[in-house]
Amino acid sequence: MAVAEEDVRIHRIASSIRVIPDFPKPGVMFQDITTLLLDPKAFRDTVDLFVERYRDKRISVVAGVEARGFIFGPPIALAIGAKFVPLRKPKKLPGEVISEDYSLEYGTDKMEMHVGAVQPKDRALVIDDLIATGGTLCAAIKLIERAGAEVLECACVIELPELKGREKLGDRPLFVLVKGA
Repeated sequence: MAVAEEDVRIHRIASSIRVIPDFPKPGVMFQDITTLLLDPKAFRDTVDLFVERYRDKRISVVAGVEARGFIFGPPIALAIGAKFVPLRKPKKLPGEVISEDYSLEYGTDKMEMHVGAVQPKDRALVIDDLIATGGTLCAAIKLIERAGAEVLECACVIELPELKGREKLGDRPLFVLVKGA
Protein backbone atom coordinates (compact mmCIF):
# COMPACT_ATOMS: atom_id res chain seq x y z
CA MET A 1 0.00 0.00 0.00
CA ALA A 2 1.28 3.44 -0.88
CA VAL A 3 1.68 6.09 1.82
CA ALA A 4 -0.62 8.40 -0.14
CA GLU A 5 -3.42 5.80 0.08
CA GLU A 6 -2.99 5.56 3.85
CA ASP A 7 -2.99 9.37 4.16
CA VAL A 8 -6.28 9.51 2.25
CA ARG A 9 -7.80 6.94 4.58
CA ILE A 10 -6.53 8.68 7.73
CA HIS A 11 -7.85 12.01 6.43
CA ARG A 12 -11.25 10.43 5.68
CA ILE A 13 -11.40 8.96 9.21
CA ALA A 14 -10.34 12.20 10.91
CA SER A 15 -12.77 14.33 8.93
CA SER A 16 -15.67 11.99 9.74
CA ILE A 17 -15.35 12.41 13.54
CA ARG A 18 -17.61 15.07 15.05
CA VAL A 19 -16.48 17.05 18.10
CA ILE A 20 -19.21 18.04 20.57
CA PRO A 21 -18.17 20.69 23.12
CA ASP A 22 -19.23 20.45 26.77
CA PHE A 23 -20.47 16.84 26.60
CA PRO A 24 -21.08 15.02 28.90
CA LYS A 25 -20.08 17.96 31.11
CA PRO A 26 -18.68 21.47 30.67
CA GLY A 27 -15.10 21.57 29.47
CA VAL A 28 -15.12 18.13 27.79
CA MET A 29 -14.67 18.06 24.01
CA PHE A 30 -16.47 14.79 23.17
CA GLN A 31 -15.10 12.92 20.16
CA ASP A 32 -18.23 11.47 18.53
CA ILE A 33 -17.55 8.44 16.34
CA THR A 34 -21.21 7.95 15.41
CA THR A 35 -20.58 10.20 12.42
CA LEU A 36 -17.65 7.94 11.41
CA LEU A 37 -20.02 4.95 11.56
CA LEU A 38 -22.45 6.75 9.23
CA ASP A 39 -19.70 6.97 6.60
CA PRO A 40 -19.19 3.44 5.22
CA LYS A 41 -15.84 4.33 3.59
CA ALA A 42 -14.42 5.86 6.78
CA PHE A 43 -15.72 2.95 8.88
CA ARG A 44 -14.19 0.42 6.44
CA ASP A 45 -10.92 2.38 6.39
CA THR A 46 -10.77 2.27 10.19
CA VAL A 47 -11.26 -1.49 10.38
CA ASP A 48 -8.94 -2.13 7.42
CA LEU A 49 -6.07 -0.11 8.90
CA PHE A 50 -6.27 -2.08 12.15
CA VAL A 51 -6.56 -5.43 10.33
CA GLU A 52 -3.55 -4.61 8.13
CA ARG A 53 -1.51 -3.79 11.22
CA TYR A 54 -2.46 -6.90 13.24
CA ARG A 55 -3.05 -9.59 10.61
CA ASP A 56 0.37 -11.24 11.02
CA LYS A 57 1.01 -10.61 14.73
CA ARG A 58 -0.32 -13.99 15.99
CA ILE A 59 -2.94 -12.27 18.15
CA SER A 60 -5.34 -14.77 19.72
CA VAL A 61 -7.58 -12.30 21.61
CA VAL A 62 -9.07 -8.96 20.65
CA ALA A 63 -10.42 -7.39 23.85
CA GLY A 64 -12.95 -4.63 23.23
CA VAL A 65 -13.64 -2.00 25.85
CA GLU A 66 -17.32 -1.19 26.41
CA ALA A 67 -19.01 0.18 24.55
CA ARG A 68 -17.29 1.55 21.49
CA GLY A 69 -14.55 -1.07 21.52
CA PHE A 70 -17.41 -3.48 20.73
CA ILE A 71 -17.88 -1.74 17.38
CA PHE A 72 -14.32 -2.15 16.11
CA GLY A 73 -13.19 -5.28 17.97
CA PRO A 74 -15.41 -7.99 16.44
CA PRO A 75 -14.68 -7.26 12.76
CA ILE A 76 -10.97 -7.03 13.53
CA ALA A 77 -11.06 -10.30 15.49
CA LEU A 78 -12.89 -12.11 12.69
CA ALA A 79 -10.51 -10.79 10.04
CA ILE A 80 -7.36 -11.87 11.91
CA GLY A 81 -8.75 -15.18 13.21
CA ALA A 82 -8.86 -14.22 16.90
CA LYS A 83 -11.56 -14.53 19.55
CA PHE A 84 -13.34 -11.40 20.73
CA VAL A 85 -13.59 -10.76 24.48
CA PRO A 86 -15.89 -7.99 25.73
CA LEU A 87 -14.65 -5.93 28.68
CA ARG A 88 -17.82 -4.63 30.32
CA LYS A 89 -19.17 -2.29 32.94
CA PRO A 90 -20.27 -3.85 36.26
CA LYS A 91 -23.17 -6.31 36.39
CA LYS A 92 -23.42 -6.72 32.60
CA LEU A 93 -21.75 -10.14 32.32
CA PRO A 94 -23.45 -13.25 33.68
CA GLY A 95 -21.34 -15.74 35.58
CA GLU A 96 -18.02 -15.34 37.34
CA VAL A 97 -16.02 -12.21 36.54
CA ILE A 98 -12.87 -10.41 37.60
CA SER A 99 -12.98 -6.64 37.90
CA GLU A 100 -10.71 -3.62 37.92
CA ASP A 101 -11.47 -0.07 39.11
CA TYR A 102 -10.19 2.87 37.05
CA SER A 103 -10.36 6.65 36.66
CA LEU A 104 -11.94 8.40 33.71
CA GLU A 105 -11.40 11.90 32.36
CA TYR A 106 -14.57 12.90 34.26
CA GLY A 107 -15.11 10.30 37.05
CA THR A 108 -14.44 6.70 38.07
CA ASP A 109 -15.74 3.34 36.91
CA LYS A 110 -15.13 -0.40 36.99
CA MET A 111 -14.49 -2.91 34.22
CA GLU A 112 -15.24 -6.64 34.26
CA MET A 113 -14.24 -9.67 32.22
CA HIS A 114 -15.47 -13.25 32.34
CA VAL A 115 -13.20 -15.63 34.21
CA GLY A 116 -11.72 -17.99 31.60
CA ALA A 117 -12.35 -15.73 28.59
CA VAL A 118 -8.62 -15.09 28.33
CA GLN A 119 -6.11 -17.87 28.89
CA PRO A 120 -2.46 -17.92 29.91
CA LYS A 121 -0.33 -17.75 26.74
CA ASP A 122 -2.99 -15.74 24.87
CA ARG A 123 -1.62 -12.80 22.90
CA ALA A 124 -4.02 -9.88 23.22
CA LEU A 125 -4.88 -6.65 21.46
CA VAL A 126 -6.95 -4.17 23.48
CA ILE A 127 -9.17 -1.93 21.35
CA ASP A 128 -11.20 1.15 22.18
CA ASP A 129 -12.37 4.17 20.25
CA LEU A 130 -10.36 6.71 22.24
CA ILE A 131 -7.55 7.18 24.74
CA ALA A 132 -7.90 10.20 27.01
CA THR A 133 -6.34 9.84 30.48
CA GLY A 134 -5.46 6.17 29.91
CA GLY A 135 -7.38 4.81 32.89
CA THR A 136 -9.67 2.59 30.86
CA LEU A 137 -6.86 1.00 28.87
CA CYS A 138 -4.77 0.47 32.01
CA ALA A 139 -7.69 -1.34 33.66
CA ALA A 140 -8.13 -3.49 30.53
CA ILE A 141 -4.43 -4.37 30.51
CA LYS A 142 -4.55 -5.34 34.19
CA LEU A 143 -7.57 -7.61 33.66
CA ILE A 144 -5.94 -9.42 30.75
CA GLU A 145 -2.58 -9.78 32.50
CA ARG A 146 -4.27 -11.09 35.66
CA ALA A 147 -5.58 -13.91 33.46
CA GLY A 148 -1.99 -14.69 32.46
CA ALA A 149 -2.13 -13.34 28.91
CA GLU A 150 0.26 -10.94 27.21
CA VAL A 151 -1.01 -7.59 25.94
CA LEU A 152 0.89 -6.94 22.72
CA GLU A 153 -0.59 -3.54 22.01
CA CYS A 154 -3.48 -1.18 22.65
CA ALA A 155 -5.20 0.40 19.68
CA CYS A 156 -7.53 3.39 19.48
CA VAL A 157 -9.12 5.34 16.70
CA ILE A 158 -8.52 8.66 18.50
CA GLU A 159 -5.97 9.99 20.99
CA LEU A 160 -6.38 13.15 23.08
CA PRO A 161 -2.65 13.83 23.60
CA GLU A 162 -3.15 16.76 25.98
CA LEU A 163 -4.59 14.35 28.58
CA LYS A 164 -1.35 12.30 28.58
CA GLY A 165 -2.99 8.86 28.59
CA ARG A 166 -0.10 7.43 26.58
CA GLU A 167 2.24 8.24 29.49
CA LYS A 168 0.02 6.29 31.89
CA LEU A 169 0.50 3.18 29.73
CA GLY A 170 4.24 3.27 30.42
CA ASP A 171 6.12 1.04 27.99
CA ARG A 172 2.95 -0.58 26.58
CA PRO A 173 2.72 0.05 22.83
CA LEU A 174 -0.19 2.19 21.67
CA PHE A 175 -1.32 2.54 18.06
CA VAL A 176 -3.63 5.44 17.21
CA LEU A 177 -5.12 6.46 13.87
CA VAL A 178 -5.88 10.15 14.56
CA LYS A 179 -5.23 12.86 17.14
CA GLY A 180 -8.40 14.39 18.56
CA ALA A 181 -9.27 18.06 18.67
